[in-house]
Amino acid sequence: MLIQEIPFTLKDGRKAVLRSPREGDIPAMIDYLYRSACETEFVLRYPEECGKYTPEIEKTVIERVNTSDHEAMLVCFVEGKLAGVCSILWNTGLKMRHRASVAIANLREYWDLGIGTKMFSELIRIAEENENLLQLELDFIEGNTRARALYEKFGFRIVAVRPDAIRLKDGTFKNEYSMIRKIER
Repeated sequence: MLIQEIPFTLKDGRKAVLRSPREGDIPAMIDYLYRSACETEFVLRYPEECGKYTPEIEKTVIERVNTSDHEAMLVCFVEGKLAGVCSILWNTGLKMRHRASVAIANLREYWDLGIGTKMFSELIRIAEENENLLQLELDFIEGNTRARALYEKFGFRIVAVRPDAIRLKDGTFKNEYSMIRKIER
């Protein structure tokens, strides 16, 4: 699904824009994947796992998402720099087409500027425009209080926990929590 530019102003007054990714964004997206993995343990990859993200693979992802009728991705640029990415993917099977998964991550230097709020507002708007969607779903890792607060702000609630679902390099286990937000019509 192709999303046109959505300009907005950050809490610090800088201008930002949300839009679908473009082929020209590929270098920034690969850098973002690596940097976000370096900055927090709350994404599901380590920096050394980012070698699998190649320009060819990212081009395929962008083309797939932008031409899909059941998937959307938004990138956020601030002053020409990629600050964050979010996505929504809904099921197409008859028994599960009322459900969609959402995901979001911003680079640390762009935290607390309103980007996550704007991204989630747009993801929910996209979901609400699809008459089949009745439920948004996401997962977060134990300790990610910032993400949890954002999700709860938008009406998500915890419905399940997967004990010890994440194992860090140092052997530490983290629970993974599943959240759901109903779409009221």
